[in-house]
Amino acid sequence: MTDDREMEVLTWSEFGLATRALAQAVADDGYRPDVVVAVARGGLTVAGALAYALGVKNCGAMNVEFYTGVDERLAVPVVLPPNLDLVDVAGLRVLVADDVADTGHTLRLVREVLAQHVAEARTAVLYRKPRSVVAPDYAWTETDRWIDFPWSADPPVVGLDHHG
Repeated sequence: MTDDREMEVLTWSEFGLATRALAQAVADDGYRPDVVVAVARGGLTVAGALAYALGVKNCGAMNVEFYTGVDERLAVPVVLPPNLDLVDVAGLRVLVADDVADTGHTLRLVREVLAQHVAEARTAVLYRKPRSVVAPDYAWTETDRWIDFPWSADPPVVGLDHHG
């Protein structure tokens, strides 16, 4: 990072504790999801950990792009392929998992897409930012700091032009 903001650092060890606490909050609330849907990419690790902790075998993912860099965003979040087959989640109780509700626009988009098809959709995030336009149903903690996640702290091991 090149600016002077304070940073929130999440380690792999803390990630384990955080997702367990988040799952416990969902369970204590009496919510029993049929499927956990990750907001890819940041929500993939969160969704997997929550699914295991909640004993949910069915998982899916929605690929949404909003951030293109640090503090660089598209005008609105967009759903990218491959798409979640909404027929597969029709009528189910869904837990949407993401790493952070920053602006909240991504979470709102996913919830709006799913709401037309599922019985109920609730959201769970590790971090909620105070400015988020969506209040997640479950959040491990709140911060206004930049978050350094363990899965994105280091650069990729390959160049970004490896699609060929």
